[in-house]
Amino acid sequence: MSSDDRNDLRPHVLVCMDTAIARRHLDLERLRRSGRLLAVVDSYHRLPAADLGTVDVLISGWGTPALDAAALASMPRLRAVLHTAGTVKEIVTPELIERGILVTNNVTENADPVAQYTLAALLWSGKRVPWLARGARDLLDPQTRADGVLELSNWHRRIGIIGFSRVGRAVLEALAQPFLRRTMAPRLLVADPYADAARVAEAGAELVGLDELLGRSDVVSLHAPNTPETRGMIGAREFSLMPDGATFINTARGALVDHDALLAECSSGRLSAILDVTDPEPLPADSPLLSCPGIVITPHVAGSLGTEIGRMADGALDELERLVAGRPPREPVPLAELARLA
Repeated sequence: MSSDDRNDLRPHVLVCMDTAIARRHLDLERLRRSGRLLAVVDSYHRLPAADLGTVDVLISGWGTPALDAAALASMPRLRAVLHTAGTVKEIVTPELIERGILVTNNVTENADPVAQYTLAALLWSGKRVPWLARGARDLLDPQTRADGVLELSNWHRRIGIIGFSRVGRAVLEALAQPFLRRTMAPRLLVADPYADAARVAEAGAELVGLDELLGRSDVVSLHAPNTPETRGMIGAREFSLMPDGATFINTARGALVDHDALLAECSSGRLSAILDVTDPEPLPADSPLLSCPGIVITPHVAGSLGTEIGRMADGALDELERLVAGRPPREPVPLAELARLA
């Protein structure tokens, strides 16, 4: 080892994730200014054992293998995992938690495009845009047009947000913008058993129970995490509480919803739905959800894609720079609360 190597105090950094995503979206030159890049690989065992033993920081993301006991044993110096994506549930193990290793993620960056999608869905659902686009030919008849579109509006719409999560809060932040406040004057409700009523009020909404939210909302948007407690949380009873003509939006996880119950309500024409997530995903080609006229489905596009992934990768490099400078992390994952996080 040269004297330059001995004097180089930058941490040894391993990038272990989908290599195509890493090379396209991770600024490796910027990384090298803060750390000594060992390799960009998609599996820990692709790096020699001697190099693994020097890893101080792991940059993870899509495709990163779980940090199980064997992986951790091969990286005794590992002190931080900087995740370029949102959820870390697929890589965090009990052994990692026991080691007390810092884990960060980019849930805020990932929440923003989901909130953008949700805002668009809220606005389009008020004007029935997806459904009118499907039936545009029918609207050539003046009487059909008058009957079908004259009552559509986003003014004073009652909007229910299930989950005061980062995405839920970002949606409320968007709806609080002066232009939307002035042109919509929405009435905002939030249901979340962990939320603080004062914080919800600061966001411009009213904290209520789930049943009350469902019964009072013209459109309901789901932003709860996928946990054992939330799976199947919206079923036949919950859908029955929603007013006639209401719209249900899901950008969270498909497992939170009873799709058979939703299909029954949307097939009858009583409710409509915009789904970016389903269970399973993708749906089988013969799924009746795909042919139901009251349901619009997109292929899980609300979260970060394209250049948005680069923004998340930059967030991980921000954390690396903070770590090297001795500053506290911006987005540490509270691993003790991981079970109830998204």
